[in-house]
Amino acid sequence: MFTPRNGEGIIGGMSISPIESTAGAELAVRVANGRSDSSAALRELHSGDVMTREEFHALYELTPAGFKAELIDGVVFVASPVGQWHGDYIYFVGGLLFTYQSRTSGVSGNTNSTLLLGPRDEPQPDLLLRIPPEFGGRTWTEPGKVEYLAGPPELVIEIAHSTRTVDLETKRLAYQRHGVQEYLVVCVGDREIRWFDLIRDERLQIPADGNIRVTRFPGLWLNVQAILDQESGDALRTLEAGLASPEHAEFVQWLEAERVRIVAGQAKPQ
Repeated sequence: MFTPRNGEGIIGGMSISPIESTAGAELAVRVANGRSDSSAALRELHSGDVMTREEFHALYELTPAGFKAELIDGVVFVASPVGQWHGDYIYFVGGLLFTYQSRTSGVSGNTNSTLLLGPRDEPQPDLLLRIPPEFGGRTWTEPGKVEYLAGPPELVIEIAHSTRTVDLETKRLAYQRHGVQEYLVVCVGDREIRWFDLIRDERLQIPADGNIRVTRFPGLWLNVQAILDQESGDALRTLEAGLASPEHAEFVQWLEAERVRIVAGQAKPQ
């Protein structure tokens, strides 16, 4: 029987020290604080800045389209220009997540979207998979900020090369602190995928058959070698086997039962 994980055992109160910025992080964007006159005080948004999420968000909204920065434990990280390999892997893995979502009512995914987490964290994960609140999930949209997702998704995936240390350490701890349950990092240079159970604070080993079976999303089977080689045929065959598994059918039933339970609770007289 599928049993949801409620996030108990998450390590809290962990302090994170700023680490060396990523390559290309010297890029700075000068923005006027909401004023159009030439005397407006200019602020720079660049790697290493220390600020609150509200301060970061206000400045980030003024940056030009295509600019990407994240706030992790109160420290700004400005992204380098995205190379083709990064986009290729996001497209490939994102296609697998979309296929899973399309066959699993009650699951939703995002790519490269701002995620509001606490007063000092605003990451922008490469990929995430979540259970919407109407199906019992823990993400939501903040009042007045409906275009931004808030709260911890159940699964986050990052594609790492120049950002490897940030993704494996700084961001991993931030996701863990805020309740993300499972975390995958596709390490392109090392040609490996690292898999973490953030609830148990444990790095998981890839099974002997080379397939990751994502715990929080039963039936999401990921063929590690096929992903690293971007071999779509093998990747889809593995995923199809997961989607045909009894545990996936059970998960779909559980999601629907959660939806019915929540609707029934909302219909009760106050």
